[in-house]
Amino acid sequence: MRIVAHLLLVCLAAAALLAHAQPQAPAAGALAQHLVGSAQPERLIESFGGALERRLPHRVVRKGEHTSALPSAAGEIAFTYAHEGTRRNVDDYLANQRVTGLLAIKDDTVVLERYRHGHNAGSRFLSASMAKSIVGLLVGVALHEGHIRSIDDLAKVYVPALSGNPYGETSIRHLLQMSSGIDFAERYDGRDDLVALIQNTIGQQSAGGAAVLVPYGKRRVDAGKVFYYSSADTQALGLVLRGATGVPVADYFGTRIWQPMGAQDDASFLIDAAGQEATFAFLHATLRDFGRLGRLLANGGAARGKQVIPPAWLQEATEGSQPHMQPFVASSYFGYGYHFWTFPGAKRRFALIGVRGQVIFVDPELRLVLVQTAAWKTPGDRAARAELLALWRGLVEHYGSW
Repeated sequence: MRIVAHLLLVCLAAAALLAHAQPQAPAAGALAQHLVGSAQPERLIESFGGALERRLPHRVVRKGEHTSALPSAAGEIAFTYAHEGTRRNVDDYLANQRVTGLLAIKDDTVVLERYRHGHNAGSRFLSASMAKSIVGLLVGVALHEGHIRSIDDLAKVYVPALSGNPYGETSIRHLLQMSSGIDFAERYDGRDDLVALIQNTIGQQSAGGAAVLVPYGKRRVDAGKVFYYSSADTQALGLVLRGATGVPVADYFGTRIWQPMGAQDDASFLIDAAGQEATFAFLHATLRDFGRLGRLLANGGAARGKQVIPPAWLQEATEGSQPHMQPFVASSYFGYGYHFWTFPGAKRRFALIGVRGQVIFVDPELRLVLVQTAAWKTPGDRAARAELLALWRGLVEHYGSW
């Protein structure tokens, strides 16, 4: 995506005005590389390694008083995987890929932890669209607590400002399934609707809040019929959460998931001009805390002896129930649930996935988690994804069967 210089100047002005803004950002051209990296792909490593959080307004997700232990095994796991006719190991994988962090957890214990390109355990990584799955979890928590009456309610019930907009007339269920049918182009080509959404959220080029969804005023197909990936659907859900719970999404996430699971460090969401979190992509956290989130999911939504995520919701969210949500239908490989990607095959496995190589893969039967942060040179690098999936399969087969 290409963010215009005007957006960047607005970002700088907004940062100077807001009390929680970070130190003054560099010149617009330099910040452009942090956001885009088209001319200098190496800058993407900075972008996905915390540079945006350091430069743009955000709201902190507070850690709790107690940290959940995440012990490391005595030695790193040794396993291989099959790819392109050869057997490879973790060192081969890291030599081939633009990975900044790699973490594997088996039965609550870290069995693999690597950092590259100058990062370490204290580095804070951009989630990209892994954040979408967190929104899916929070909707389930809000439903369980009674803040949301039904996921078949229309969004306007909780966000009156969306009345008269197609997003207001879309059910929470269809937003969760990326099946709103609303015309939103997400192609990562620098000319799509995602550019405007970023400009109007973290770029603070609009009033924020519901105003960021105003440009998307047409429905291409009826809701609930076709899977079509749209970051705007997630931003609408973030507004629903804010309206339903009465608190910022970052605060709700902190008290309902981040603190109960025992995060070691604070996290943060970038925000728009109204203070609304950009829930579709812009969460920052450490690799180990992303690992704790994966461990929470691998353990059925329970942490430290308490149920954090309603188990029935987690089950429903991580399996695609409709024909258009199935693997090889929703996408060329993955299926889709409630903001979670689902693996093909008889065994239940699911994923949080963000552009340019951010993933949390979960196998609940094996209680196995793989977390990767990365900065692929292209948004959906097919070769990198193929080797990542091969690595995951090799890890699964080391402990069980595919």
